[in-house]
Amino acid sequence: MSGHHHHGTQREANRKGLTIALAITVGIMVLEFFGGLFTNSLALLSDSGHMLSDASSIALSLAAIWFAGRAASPNKTYGYYRFEILAALFNGVTLFIMAGFIIYEAFERLSEPPEVAGAAMLGIAAIGLAANLLSAWSLQRKSDVKDNINLKSAYLHILGDALGSVGAIVAGILMITLEWYIADPIISVLVSLLILRSAWGVLWESVNILMEGAPATIDPEEITRLLGGISGVEDVHDLHVWTVTSGIDSFTCHLLVIPDADEQRVLEEAVGIMRSEFKIEHTTIQVEKKRFQHTDLPV
Repeated sequence: MSGHHHHGTQREANRKGLTIALAITVGIMVLEFFGGLFTNSLALLSDSGHMLSDASSIALSLAAIWFAGRAASPNKTYGYYRFEILAALFNGVTLFIMAGFIIYEAFERLSEPPEVAGAAMLGIAAIGLAANLLSAWSLQRKSDVKDNINLKSAYLHILGDALGSVGAIVAGILMITLEWYIADPIISVLVSLLILRSAWGVLWESVNILMEGAPATIDPEEITRLLGGISGVEDVHDLHVWTVTSGIDSFTCHLLVIPDADEQRVLEEAVGIMRSEFKIEHTTIQVEKKRFQHTDLPV
């Protein structure tokens, strides 16, 4: 029950952090969009477009938190936790799409960079950066952006915005001082490449979870070694460890024991190892003897 209470408390904190970030993001998105039209700046327009993507991703992350809080049912025995992973995957994909669009548009402008109102662009980008940093601070302070991939994907969207604003500021300074208008598309490309680098990590982690891959922090071979070292255990097989959602891992395996082994003692030791060494509470361990042993399974 304490684990469920912790997840419920953390989920509420995550919801508050995302709600604040969403309000800030929508406000600055509108400002940068009209500012980009007024100044003719691709950096500002691309940043406002990215903010639209961010607002959608944050709203989706909020919806995912609501779905994850729903109780399990006979048809959804794990509940709706995986919706958070689907939201993170979608957010990672949108980061790739937005970055690709910005890079394409930037290359179109490289041959004939248009004149941009650098001073106005600089002022609006500075406001955008302040808002991005406030949103990021809100999430960092209230939410679990380190271990929750859903929150991490939304956080990366906001950090991408902050990078976009920094890029627009640098481009604005270069255009004001040197009239170097090509800085606008060049910096847009550099910012997009940084966004792609962050997006790849979210995509990889999301796909790994959906493919039932082992968590990055857990070594299945180490589990096999420790469980195999329990007195009376002859073999460890049919071992599976996977992530349901961020912070909730599950584990199953079969333990073959000697004929006179105390199955209950073996089970208690195995559960204790999984809890103390790997922080996994949800374990399903089948203890077998040679007279009743599963044949090899396909997975």
